[in-house]
Amino acid sequence: MEGGSLAARDDEPLEAVAQRLGHHFARPELLELALTHGSRSVEGASQSNERLEFLGDAVLDLLVSEILMEAHSQADEGLLSEARARAVNSDALAGRTRALSLERAVRLGRGEQKSGGRDKPSIQANVFEAVLGAIYLDGGLEAARALVVREFGEALRAPPEAARDPKSRLQELLQQQGTLPSYALVSSSDSPQDPRFEVEVRVDDRAIGRGEGRSKRAAERAAALRALEELAE
Repeated sequence: MEGGSLAARDDEPLEAVAQRLGHHFARPELLELALTHGSRSVEGASQSNERLEFLGDAVLDLLVSEILMEAHSQADEGLLSEARARAVNSDALAGRTRALSLERAVRLGRGEQKSGGRDKPSIQANVFEAVLGAIYLDGGLEAARALVVREFGEALRAPPEAARDPKSRLQELLQQQGTLPSYALVSSSDSPQDPRFEVEVRVDDRAIGRGEGRSKRAAERAAALRALEELAE
């Protein structure tokens, strides 16, 4: 770490951050790395949090999927996918970062700090994933699960059926823009044991989302959900 320091910021020691996360780090350098934005590495820090963000994203998907399956044993793949995307989209992750005040401890480069990087939802969302990745490496899956349950448990326990169908939401959104979506089957498997369908949703012959499912309907829902995510970015 830069200069061998384990301080996230002069006024925000790592111990305070770890306390808010509810995890005692055996390797606090992992937490410091998780809080180091790429703009800081350009200015001298040896590494940034990008690799931990990559890992944390995968850990988050795994744990959220597991929790949703346990909480909603009757929900199909499409509903579970939508519930997962709704619970852990970029806005939700940024919200958890702010709730934990992690943005206060992010180590930014001078330029990014001057441009208000601490308040950018994209940076906040990435920091949460990186911190989760750090906790996973430091304490294992159970430590990571504890954070996910605490921060997302209520949203994950909400009935997936409560969410409106993504195809309807996408159609309403596009109607406001004076257009409508169309769905095209891209591929399908011939296996009765493991049927798979891949569907693309298009607007004016332009692909805006693609999804897979065990039925054509589930694939269309997944494609619509992906399109909604893309349009929201």
